[in-house]
Amino acid sequence: MPDTHSQTLPVTALRVGMFVHLDLGWMQHPFPFGSFKISSQQQIDTIRQLGLQTVRWDPAKSDAAPEPAGVETAKPSLPDRAPLPNTQAAPSPQQAALAVQRQALQQCERRFAEGLRSYKNIVDEAVQRPLEAGQRCAQLVGQMVTQLLGDQESALRLLPDGQGDRAAVHALNVTVLSLLLGKAMGLPESALQDLGVAALLHDIAKAELPDRVRHRDDRFTAAHHKLYQEHVARGVAQGQRMGLSPLALLTLSQHHEMADGSGFPAGCTADRMAATSRILALINRYDGLCNPPNPLKALTPHEALSLIFATLKQRFETHTLNAFIRMMGVYPPGSLVQLTDGRHAMVVSVNSSRPLKPCVMVHDPRVPSAEALLLDLQQAPGLGVQRSLRADQLPRSALEYLAPRLRVCYYFERAVSVADHLEAVA
Repeated sequence: MPDTHSQTLPVTALRVGMFVHLDLGWMQHPFPFGSFKISSQQQIDTIRQLGLQTVRWDPAKSDAAPEPAGVETAKPSLPDRAPLPNTQAAPSPQQAALAVQRQALQQCERRFAEGLRSYKNIVDEAVQRPLEAGQRCAQLVGQMVTQLLGDQESALRLLPDGQGDRAAVHALNVTVLSLLLGKAMGLPESALQDLGVAALLHDIAKAELPDRVRHRDDRFTAAHHKLYQEHVARGVAQGQRMGLSPLALLTLSQHHEMADGSGFPAGCTADRMAATSRILALINRYDGLCNPPNPLKALTPHEALSLIFATLKQRFETHTLNAFIRMMGVYPPGSLVQLTDGRHAMVVSVNSSRPLKPCVMVHDPRVPSAEALLLDLQQAPGLGVQRSLRADQLPRSALEYLAPRLRVCYYFERAVSVADHLEAVA
C-alpha cells in the first residue's frame, strides 16, 4: 500500500508528475494553489526560484519519483552533429526586474479576482444557505488575516480597473483597506477577523432595496433617505442568519455612524462606537469618494484623503483618521504626481511602514508603458514627490502613458522591493 504521508526532499530532486505542497503563504508564490501536481519544467524552475531548499511531496498522489541523488537527467546525444549553440541569452537585469514586477502584479490581480468570485458566491448563497455563506465569508477573511499577520510589512498595491461589478469591488476594497488599517492600529487577530467579515458584508442587504435608493444621492427625498438607511438593519438581520459573531454584527450595524453623531441609524458618537466600527466607517467613506456610482464624480485618492482631512475630519475619530493617513501616505496608490525632478508619475504601491516613499510608474517616452519599471523612491535618494495632480493637469502624452484608473482597486502584497526579489532568486 503506497505511503499516503507527505515526505520532504530537496528542490533539486523535483520531477514533472510529482504532487507537492508549498509551505508558503498564499501570496508568497505565483501558483493558484499551494498543493498541486507538477505539470511542466517551468513550474519546477519557478519553485526553485522561491528560495526553498526543500519541499514536501505526496507519493500517493504522484506519477513520478524524485530524481536520484547525485544523478542528472540523461540527455540525448547527437553523435553525427556538431553541438548546437546556446541561442537563449541570459535575461538582462532590466528584463529580470520586469519579470519579477509583472509576477507580483499578476499575483495580486489573481487574488483580487478570486476574492471577487468568492464574494459573489457568498451573496448568492446568503439567502438560501446563510450558514454556509457565513462560513465561506469567514474562510476568505481568515486567509487574508493570516497572510497580513504573517508578513512583517505589507504594501498596498493599485490594480488595473474593470474587474467585477461595483458592489463587489467596493466590498473587497473596503475589506482590504480595513484589514490593513486594523493591523496598523494593533488590533488582535480575532478583532481583525470580525472587522474583515463586517467589511465584506457591510452592504450585502442593498440588493434588497429598489435600484433607485441603493446609492445615496443628493436628490433623495426624506422617504428615499429612510428607505436607503434600512440596508443597515437588513444587513444585521442577514448577518444574524449567517451566524456572525457579536462584534462583527456590531461593526456592521455601525458602519454609517459618525464620530460627531451625524451618522445613522443610532446617531452614535465616537465613544459609543467599537474600534472596528470607527475603522469601517472611515474606509467606507474613503472608497465611496474614490469610486462613486457616477465615475464623473470620482476623486483621486489624494483628493479623497485631502477632503476627508480638510472638511470631514470631525466625522471620524482622530486616532483612527491619523493612523489611516500615516498608512496611506500623503499620496495613496492611484494618485497622479509630479516628482521633484519634474517628471510625471502615478503612485502604484505604498509600503504601510514607509508611506512617504512609494513606488511610482514614471512617464518615460523612451520605454513602452507595458515595459516600464516601477521606481521605488526608497531606493532613489534625493528624489521625491513634489505635488499631486489631477488627470486634466497632465500633458496628453503623460496621461495616455500612465492611463489612470477609472476605478481604484486595491490589494495587498508583501513589502519587498524588486532588488530584494532579484537577490532572492539569484
